[in-house]
Amino acid sequence: MSLISKLNNSNSIKTFSDKELNTLCEEIRQEIITVTRNNGGHLSSNLGIIETTVALYRVFDFPTDKLIFDVGHQCYTHKILSGRADKFSTIRCDGGLSGFPDGAESEYDAFAVGHAGTSISAGLGYCVARDNLNENYNVITVVGDGALVNGMNLEAMFSSPDKPKKFIVVLNDNGMSISKNGNGFYRLISHGTTKKGYVTSKKAIKRIFGNSFITKWLRGVRDFIKRTFNKCGYFEQFGFKYVEIKDGNNVNKLVSAFEDIKNTAENKAIFVHVHTTKGKGLKEAEERADFYHGVGKRGAVKQKSFSKEAGKKLNELIESDKKIVAIVAGMKDGTGLSVVEQAHPENFIDVGIAEEYAVTLSAGMAKGGLKPVVAVYSTFMQRAYDQIVHDVCLQNLPVIFLLDRSGLNGEDGKTHQGVFDLSYFNHIPNVTVLAPASTLEFSRAMDYALKKGTPVAIRYPKCDCGLELDGADEFNKYQTLTDGENITVLAVGPDMVNLAIEVAKEFNGKVKVVNARCVKPLDTEFLSKLSGTVITLEENSVIGGFGSAVSAYYSNTGVKVITLGIKDEYIAHGSRENQLKYNGLDKENVIGLIQELIKER
Repeated sequence: MSLISKLNNSNSIKTFSDKELNTLCEEIRQEIITVTRNNGGHLSSNLGIIETTVALYRVFDFPTDKLIFDVGHQCYTHKILSGRADKFSTIRCDGGLSGFPDGAESEYDAFAVGHAGTSISAGLGYCVARDNLNENYNVITVVGDGALVNGMNLEAMFSSPDKPKKFIVVLNDNGMSISKNGNGFYRLISHGTTKKGYVTSKKAIKRIFGNSFITKWLRGVRDFIKRTFNKCGYFEQFGFKYVEIKDGNNVNKLVSAFEDIKNTAENKAIFVHVHTTKGKGLKEAEERADFYHGVGKRGAVKQKSFSKEAGKKLNELIESDKKIVAIVAGMKDGTGLSVVEQAHPENFIDVGIAEEYAVTLSAGMAKGGLKPVVAVYSTFMQRAYDQIVHDVCLQNLPVIFLLDRSGLNGEDGKTHQGVFDLSYFNHIPNVTVLAPASTLEFSRAMDYALKKGTPVAIRYPKCDCGLELDGADEFNKYQTLTDGENITVLAVGPDMVNLAIEVAKEFNGKVKVVNARCVKPLDTEFLSKLSGTVITLEENSVIGGFGSAVSAYYSNTGVKVITLGIKDEYIAHGSRENQLKYNGLDKENVIGLIQELIKER
């Protein structure tokens, strides 16, 4: 009988022997590899943090104690240990477990998350609530070395020198962002000062000498030694005791360390620096941890046609114009721009997980005479909304925003749906918003954006659905793809254009299909010539998007407008096909709608 099958709740692990803990870690590792290969998901990040999560569950008492993840993509072991092992095979599937923490799914998921930078702020918020309500529990946040440098995490870390007790920040460092601390003497002090004997001795000194000058002098000597030899002494200045654990994939050592840390946290906040190996236990993932960070179903690493085109096009443009500089926020592979770094390193900047910085950096670059192109996933660009409004568009600066992964994103679910970008760009002055329906159109859109010399956002989905549209006409003009009578479908983006074309085939020339590739400004010259009924299709919220703008344009006219888009709710994880159908963006629904309109005539 496997040990995983014995995990009924978080207390089950407390009965396992040290040897069984090692066996459990290997069982979990194989389970994650198997399920992720079948369902897709985050692989290397989860393999590296298995031992840390197992140790936390062995030492702490969840869900009474609160475990908060940053980003949350590394929560797979947590889900297995918290009574969801029997459902783990359903992760990222329709109706199954989410690939991220979700409080609606389990009380063990203390904070719903899918974006970086939230964990330390949320953890401190929990501590404020706990202390104000006179409750008693530990708050543990787990943050990766990449997410640690996100602005909100740094604000939470450094905004106050006072931190609450029973607050523990665990830095999962796989060696890519935080420099290694090689000071052996400091490691000895860090290890020694978490021991129960050390805490007991401090209390003994105070008991013997009271609050006399001798006690203060002894503490001063201790603090002086720590500051002198501690490379990470600045953590002390911001209310944390710093502890380093070198072997973050040794579960027994981690259990011992966390037992001492839990004891010390009774009196002081702790920052635990744990060194782990990303992709641990799977050779190819260890060797290419970045490549295997997220994989598709059956282990296929996701490849994005639009992303590839973005990298290819930027390289071509930079060849002839060295003022063009590409900026990414920690996702150079996902956005397809790693090829730009390789070919033109002087024209490439990766700011890490710091979208706000990326946008204002681009504003300064544009003000100084460069032509910055900021490539960020649609869902993550939301975090830089104020910088887009205030720093770029207010000054009407020539910054191009590439909104990758726009639209519904399937298995990643609520936190990663790119369905708000048309809405949050649509109401900002000075910006042009484009939605190419093919990779060739994307190339034309880039040329058009550079000529504009003002802010331009280009949104595109994961994949090119194979439409052969060249975008040869001026990009702010709509493109009629099929002629029809009285019913016009204005479609935004490749999948919606393709859907409209497929629907029109069922009506023998009665439905006009239009590639509405410029969302803002509207092609009012084209719209002014339409009559009858207009249907808008977009993978964006029905509130504030393209359809809303078209409806506003036709208000107080005889044109009837029907807007189809994403419902006013967060769309759960599952297949894109089912997500589209749920929102009425499927062939059957649109055909039925048009049939009813024809009957009404």
